[in-house]
Amino acid sequence: MRKNDAHWPAIFRGREAVNLRVVIPGSKSVTNRALILAAQADSPTILRRPLVSRDSQLMVQGLQALGIGIVEEDKEVNGLSEYQLTVTPATMTGPAQIDVGNAGTVMRFLPPLAALATGEISFDGDPRSYERPLGPVIKALEELGVTIEHEGRYSLPLTLHGKGKVPGGAITIDASASSQFLSALLLVAPSFENGITATHKGGPLPSMPHIDMTVEMLREFGAEVEVDKAAGMWRVKPGVLHGRELVIEPDLSNAAPFLSIAMVCGGSITIADWPTKTVQPGDQLRAILSAMGAQISMGVAGLTLTGTGVIHGIDIDLHEVGELTPSIAALAALADSPSHLRGIGHLRLHETDRLAALTKEINALGGKVEEHETSLHITPAPLHGGVFHTYDDHRLATAGAVIGLVVPDIEVENIATTRKTLPDFPGLWSSLLV
Repeated sequence: MRKNDAHWPAIFRGREAVNLRVVIPGSKSVTNRALILAAQADSPTILRRPLVSRDSQLMVQGLQALGIGIVEEDKEVNGLSEYQLTVTPATMTGPAQIDVGNAGTVMRFLPPLAALATGEISFDGDPRSYERPLGPVIKALEELGVTIEHEGRYSLPLTLHGKGKVPGGAITIDASASSQFLSALLLVAPSFENGITATHKGGPLPSMPHIDMTVEMLREFGAEVEVDKAAGMWRVKPGVLHGRELVIEPDLSNAAPFLSIAMVCGGSITIADWPTKTVQPGDQLRAILSAMGAQISMGVAGLTLTGTGVIHGIDIDLHEVGELTPSIAALAALADSPSHLRGIGHLRLHETDRLAALTKEINALGGKVEEHETSLHITPAPLHGGVFHTYDDHRLATAGAVIGLVVPDIEVENIATTRKTLPDFPGLWSSLLV
């Protein structure tokens, strides 16, 4: 048995109330966007408390392969050690080979940036990455004159032939399968000769908060951005980005399983440094978990959730915050009434088909989940122990850990997959509960 195939015994606590405080690592979405923007700036950027995970390391390594200078170091700040990245822009050149793993932000954000390099840049990744959609980004770059070898698959692996510049201009893109398609182009648009005017044509855009995050961060680095959401249009003018010092917010989506501890067991948990203002989709956990029975307050210590151990079912459209679905589904399976999680068809194209995986794994434990094309209907039922398979999906792994809090003998397969966005989930989880 390979190490990553081992089954991790989920920590069972039962309905014993907690009183916890936890520091969540930095946001993957903010970290990887900041790295792309910093690589284009006219001066170095310092990223304070960035995420250290497989996805962020793949982004760092990809940028370094293109010639961008990135120095990792621990610095003392106010008497405490703080991890920092210093990103120094440089002329990007090939040949280079870039491993994207199974990271959506890496496989979608780096090719447009690599189009600004001179030379041949090859992209490859995990087997699942070949199945994840990349066509809209490839087609948009080809329309802008970038030469890409993909053998007609419009997916990985691919080889891009950079000319050192991209004209830019007006493009039409269907980003209904992933908001990352649009963000990928907007993030590098200031470096295109004519910027970009991108118009979305297709189904509803998922994860709009992530597009808002892209726009806000572009502006923080000095870009001029015009947005007309009614017309589905985003315009980024050509211009110079400026290096800056940026403190990375904690990853609020990764807070979901930790907040779930107090939801499931009762008691309270405080997430340190929860921002009072943010565009992270995870901030919607405040409203969602309140509707499911929690009491939530904000204070100088951060966000505190107090639960009774009783969870209410919820009928909710999660289209804009689909990444929260596995955690919400785990809570729904333990609730006192049915739940209907809607607007999540795009999750079939994530690290795995999350709708099918959640249905299969919860039902294998005795649950009652009905899978529909774009939704899940979850009726609580008595659950029993068993193996919770993760399909190399970090959010499936944390969902299994949440269920295991009150269902004995749950074993989570390949808990190591959580390294995608959390450097040591098992260690942090254990430190709180054991």
